[in-house]
Amino acid sequence: MPEARILVVDDERAITEGLRAVLQGDGYEVDTAPNGLRAWQQLQEREYGLVLADLRMPGLDGVELLARLRAADRPTEVVIITGAGSVESAVQATKMGAYDYLEKPLQLERLRVVVSRALEAYALKRENRQLEERLANLSRYGELVGASEAMRRVFETIEAVAPTNASVLIVGESGTGKELVARAIHERSHRRDGPFVAINCAAFPREILENELFGHEKGAFTGALQEKPGCFELAHGGTLFLDEVAEMAPDVQVKLLRALEQRSFRRLGGKREIQVDIRVVAATNKDVRAALEKGELREDLYHRLAVIPIVLPPLRERQGDVRLLAEYFLKRFAKENGKAIRGFHEGALEFLHAYRWPGNVRELKNAIERAVILARGPEITLEDLRGPELMAEAVRELRLPIGQITADEAERRLVLHTVALVGGDLTRAARLLGKDVRWLRRRLDEAVRGGATVPEPA
Repeated sequence: MPEARILVVDDERAITEGLRAVLQGDGYEVDTAPNGLRAWQQLQEREYGLVLADLRMPGLDGVELLARLRAADRPTEVVIITGAGSVESAVQATKMGAYDYLEKPLQLERLRVVVSRALEAYALKRENRQLEERLANLSRYGELVGASEAMRRVFETIEAVAPTNASVLIVGESGTGKELVARAIHERSHRRDGPFVAINCAAFPREILENELFGHEKGAFTGALQEKPGCFELAHGGTLFLDEVAEMAPDVQVKLLRALEQRSFRRLGGKREIQVDIRVVAATNKDVRAALEKGELREDLYHRLAVIPIVLPPLRERQGDVRLLAEYFLKRFAKENGKAIRGFHEGALEFLHAYRWPGNVRELKNAIERAVILARGPEITLEDLRGPELMAEAVRELRLPIGQITADEAERRLVLHTVALVGGDLTRAARLLGKDVRWLRRRLDEAVRGGATVPEPA
């Protein structure tokens, strides 16, 4: 039985009672009102999915009731009931935002079709509004958006660790948002008014990295014409973010460990110990265990940095977040570029869910920004979204761990891989799978709802 209630408004009781009987017989929950003013009162007391309102009523007619609903930004759909002589006014009401109109005497078949479609439109409005509300709530960490269980755990850890001085090590693939996590920790700490200094340890040769971290004194080396403070000094009173920390040379790791333990250091060429009050957040895209075994990351430095470890999951393991992120970026880039884009075409949404996003959130963000810039219509289409680099990453081989997954899971993975391979072309994907498009749509919907992920190629 549909959840949304219907409100029938007419000053002729025979019409309201007749419509109530018909619609209740179809399984809808129905209330009635004898005029527009009473209907408006009822609309303040509860939400209705659909209002069937007579065009001409004393006090507050159907058009005025519609105008009040639209001014209040209510998602309720309105269908105007009109006599044969007032069709032109009813058509005008649809231009004001009415879903449709019905002529008297009412034809039951058309009534049922219009009511069903209007309630579907209302449900879509509600879904979009709820998505916007979820985005607003979930974007409390800036661009960190997600509703998956893995991301909720990340958010909870951020909230727990931010007020402390504990060192944090963020582990995750490139593009998962490690610096965003670091900034979120800083912004929710008592150091929020202090500086946030970020340095990518993989971007500098060993000698330059040491200089960037600790600075140098005047005359420390040829060309050192004046003293220069390093990141440790610049971050005093705030947070120092060390990205790709496992890329440091071993001897620099030793100096870093000492600085972290002593909260003091010497500039290059200096003799004076400089005390600093900083909070250190580090990150790496490497497999930590493998980096420790290979000696790429010192174990003592690891334990000093990873007082609180945070693992950021790749986007392929949080399929349910793809649409949330896509909608978030669409809204942001449409506003920045002054474009009125209301959403994604169905084919584009299917591609978003099926593609495995090897570049993670960063790749998705760039894809949406490009699509917004290229889009010519009110929706992002598959052609707007799909660039050559996305197609180059399509998975052409699927290996399944026999004995570890069910036949249904194997089928879900095959569906997702095939759709990704053909870039969201469901007709072609169905043909490759030997099925029809309706079957494929159903299986794709089930795969996305079930959270099936597209694995990395072997």
